[in-house]
Parts: sequence; structure tokens; C-alpha cells
Amino acid sequence: MEQVDILLSGGIVISMDAAFTLIFDGAVAIRGSEIVAVGEREALTAQYTAHEVVDCSGQYVMPGLVNAHTHVPMTLLRGLADDRRLDVWLMGYMMPTEREFVSPEFCRLGAQLACAEQIRSGITSFADMYYYEAEIAQATADAGMRGVLGQTILKFPAPDADSYEDSLAYARQFIETWRGHPLITPAVAPHAPYSSTEDLLRQSAALAIEYDVPVLIHIAETRQEVDDSLQERDQRVVDYVNSVGLLDAKVLAAHCVHIKISEMHTLREHNCTVAHCPTSNLKLASGIAPVTDMLKFDVTVGIGTDGPASNNDLDMIEEIRLAAILAKTAANDPTALPARQALLMATRQGAEALYLGDVTGSLEPGKLADIVMMDCDGAHNSPRFRRDPNAVYSEIVYASKSTDVAHVMCHGRWLMRDRELLTLDEEALKQRARDYAVKIDVFLAAHEGDIFSKLLAVTQGMERGESFEVQTKAILRDASGLERLLSHPDVQILKMNHYRQYDTYFEFDRAEVGRLRYREDDLLDDKGEAQAVRSRLTLTMPTKENTFHSSVLLSHSRFIAPADRPLRFYREYFQPVAERELQKDRRRWHLHYQGVLFYLNVDQVLRPEAPDTFIEIKSRTWSAMDAENKAYRIQQMLGIMGVPAEDIILTDYLEMEGLPD
Repeated sequence: MEQVDILLSGGIVISMDAAFTLIFDGAVAIRGSEIVAVGEREALTAQYTAHEVVDCSGQYVMPGLVNAHTHVPMTLLRGLADDRRLDVWLMGYMMPTEREFVSPEFCRLGAQLACAEQIRSGITSFADMYYYEAEIAQATADAGMRGVLGQTILKFPAPDADSYEDSLAYARQFIETWRGHPLITPAVAPHAPYSSTEDLLRQSAALAIEYDVPVLIHIAETRQEVDDSLQERDQRVVDYVNSVGLLDAKVLAAHCVHIKISEMHTLREHNCTVAHCPTSNLKLASGIAPVTDMLKFDVTVGIGTDGPASNNDLDMIEEIRLAAILAKTAANDPTALPARQALLMATRQGAEALYLGDVTGSLEPGKLADIVMMDCDGAHNSPRFRRDPNAVYSEIVYASKSTDVAHVMCHGRWLMRDRELLTLDEEALKQRARDYAVKIDVFLAAHEGDIFSKLLAVTQGMERGESFEVQTKAILRDASGLERLLSHPDVQILKMNHYRQYDTYFEFDRAEVGRLRYREDDLLDDKGEAQAVRSRLTLTMPTKENTFHSSVLLSHSRFIAPADRPLRFYREYFQPVAERELQKDRRRWHLHYQGVLFYLNVDQVLRPEAPDTFIEIKSRTWSAMDAENKAYRIQQMLGIMGVPAEDIILTDYLEMEGLPD
């Protein structure tokens, strides 16, 4: 008789091979890391003798599940900021917390905890995108799991790199270190088109092609992403990444919720694959991916949990079931995505999505021994009908639970026996995770209670500043006074612009934190048409620092930064107790008066409507003496225009008497 190391004897063998071979009293013979034979129990026990014979009676014996997309260290951020839109969740909470806490230790611990959870769910292989991916690789290899692990690359600073060039260099070193490992496939992971530059995408593709490793990327996850791509480039997302050469690499595209048939053809033509993440897409209200159409057009689709901060678990049994049911609802067709196809997407086709289809994903001689044994005799799975052999797939997809997983093997090594983890200390990991949670809670509690801190968090890496300015505002009753000033010999006009300004002011329950203004400036041409638009955030303090000559104020803007997200984002992120709106037509001159730079604004308040025209003169200042000197010059300019003291206004537009709320 032929000697093998392990013989899995009895049980229902679900091979997931090309013929979908089912053996109701089967066996699997394993030598080292490979499957030697799959067949009837009686035949294999007669042919092989094994060092270890495992009785699998009352169990399904099937390929290890493949999680096609996740972010494993985010186990440490699970449940952190639920029930928010994707952009608010990601930019307002996840990324600020990651900037504060993500470190090699964080990633290693989060990955270990995720491996424990995934093994319990029957997962033996997964695709990951995160930071410090070398740490995740070591944790994954130590746990005995198989991983396609992508080093994340962003166009702005990341927790493990100050620039995308640094991230690319890290990715190259990561690939060179781990290439050829029996369990780890290193990959390049530009986060998404919207968080990448064209050059970043080109260089990522070039690096992946150079080393023949996959590219992992988020594609068309939200409708907003598609709308922005159409507006900015006049291209849909898949068309754009194809135009810059990304699809020349082996691309695994996560989500693809909002892609058209033409884009599916493009993915198929380039042999790109897709990771479908139904729970995350539903929880974040991103939409329902057109999975049945992708499969119809021969796109290889796997199933992923996404990260445990947006799912919030790594339960693949649950994910497979939801994928099947959701496709039926989306198609209004109960025959769409049958159970066998759903399980295929989490096994052989999932492995193909990770470009590992030649080594795992099915139980076949020559493939690696990545195998799961699940109890099938539970009350929730009884009785079982055998009139139709395909009922086995329905039992697994629609009735089984992750708690049914009894034994897990990867690469011929036991990772779990009788529900006991063999490569990880689960209790110690959970305790260390609890310690992190305490620190993160303290950080976010302080962050939530301070508007300034929230601003800094959401604009990390962008231009921001603090300024003081001297300014005065007055009613402009006589336009000839403006002409006198502009033609005065001490005045040199540098430039003039015409704007339509839309201001939204956020007010908070504590006045001392200040007032946050979101401003959209539309630059108008001679015909009054918008030529360009810019948006800015300004946090102004409620008190005035000083008053000069009873007409000039010294005010303090604690924070000024470009606003790169829509008003809706800031509203949901800051959650003001009240909002007020102001719309005005503004003509602005940049001028030198006696060699000193000033800004002169002539405003017509359009909403709420004000009957008067207003003039405003201001200049930034950096010292008490400079402020005094500039205030004196403003007083002189008011004199040139003939503005009387009674027309001086010492309040902001929102506080002016007679201006309605």
C-alpha cells in the first residue's frame, strides 16, 4: 500500500472541480502539502495507509474558503464608526484613527486576530490591502494561512509612508522579500483611482508587471466615484484605469458595484478579476453589484468580506449566503446565482480571482491541501434530502453556519482541530485588542469634542493655516467714493475678480469653539458665467481680538483650508446644531495702499436679501505694531471715500441688524 501523511476518511467530499464531483462516502489522501488522491472511501483506504486517519463521518469535506477582499488589521477598528456614509466613515473616522495608531505592531496584531476569525470561518486563503503589509505577511505565514497581500499606495501621506514614491519603494522591497514564499503572494495595491494619481497607477502597474504579481484596487464602489470620474475625466472608472495601462497587470478589482456591460467586457478582455463584497456594499449603502451580469460575460468573480470595520465580521459562510440571496433580489429572479455557483465563487473561482487557481480552490490531486471539514448533522441542517445531489450546495449555502466548521487545514498543516486553534493564542490576542480599544476610545473622545481637532484630522496633509486680520465693513452709499479711492495716487491696483459666493455656517452648542464656514467661490467672467469654482473651510473665533479707531477690528481665523469634499460630507461629519446660509455677489480688488497689500470687497448680499451695498477693507497681520499701522491706513482709505462713522459696521453679515435668519 502507498504511504501518505493524512487520510480524511468518510464524509461528503465536495470537490468543486470542473465536473463538480460529489462523493457521498469519500476520502482525501494528503502527502506533505499536496492532495494525492480524491475518491471513494473504500477505494482509497484500500490503496493508502496513512500516519493519521481522520474520521469525517457526518461532515462536509470541501476546499478551504477564499476571502477575495479584506483589510485584516481593521479587526482593531471593528464597530468604531458605524452607520455613516462611506466618505464620512473613511475620511472622517478611519483615516484619522489610522494615522494616529497604525504601526507595525498594530498591523501584526490586527492580522493575527483576523487570521483567528477567518480560520474559524473556514477561510484558508485571503486577499488583503493595508499598510505595513510585510508585518501582515509574517503574521499570516505564522498562522499558516495563504495570502495575496497588497501593499497600499495612496497619493497622500499614509501611516507607513510620507509619499506614494515611498510606498512604491516599500512595495518593491516587500515583493522582493516575499516572492516565492509557499504561502504568501506579495502584491501592489493602489487604493483606488480617486485616491491615486495617473502616474501612481502607471508605476503600480509597471511594478506588478515587472515581478508578475497582482494589483489589488477598489473600483467603482460608489455612484459618487463614477460621477466624479465622468465629471473630471469624461471616462467611467474602468475605462480610465484601462487608459492609463493599469489593466495590463493582473488586476483584482474590489466591489465593481457601478460598472456597465462595456466595462465588464473590458475587464474580461484583460483577464481582470472581481471581488464581490455584498455585506459591506449593503451596510455602506454603496449599492448592489451586477454579479449575475459579470458571470454572464465570463468575468471571474470571487466573494470577499471586505474589512471587519465595514462588514463587521470575517464570516465567509454568511457572505456566500448573502451573495446568493442578494443576486436573486437584484435580478427579481430566484434562479439567479444558484447555491452551487455561490459556493464556487468562494472556492475555485475565488482562488482564480486571486490568481491562485492552479494551486488551490478545489480538491484535486496535485493541488495544495487547503481543506475544511464542516459538521452537517446540526439541527439547523436536518433533515437532508438526496433526491437531487445539488441539494448539498443548498445545505451549505443556505443553512450552514461558520460554527459548523470543525477542522481546517492549509498547505497540509492543521490550523484548527475540533474547533481548537493550533497556530494562534486567541485569548491573548483578544486581550491585546481590548487594550487598543481603550486607547482609541480616548483618542476619539477628545477628537469628537474639539472642532479644531476634527478639522485637523479631516484635512491631514493639506494646506491649512491660522491668521489674524484687520478689517472694517461699511455701507457704501456713494459709488463715487469707491472711484476716488481706486484712482487715488497712493493706490496701485494689482488685480480685480468678480465672485458669486455661497457660504454655509455651522454653529455648535458651545459658542467658544467658534463658527465653521464652508464657502464656495464661483469666479465669474464678464458675462457673469462661472469660470472656476473653489471651496474653502474657515474656522472663525467668536471674539474680536481688538478694535482700532472705533472702526477697525482685529479678528482671528484659527483655521483656513481648501475643502475637497462636498458640503454634505462636512454636515454629516461635524453634526452642527444649526446652519445659516449667506449668498453674495462680490467684486474684489487686490491693491497696494502706500505700498501695503490690502483687499477691497464690494458686496451685495443676495440671500438673505439686504437692501444696501457694502464695502469691506481687510489685510492680514502678524504683530500688534503691524495691525496698528494697517488699521491707521484703513482709516485713511475710509476718509478718502468719505464714509461717515455712522455707516461703519462692527459685526459680521450674519449679526447685522435687520438681516433675517
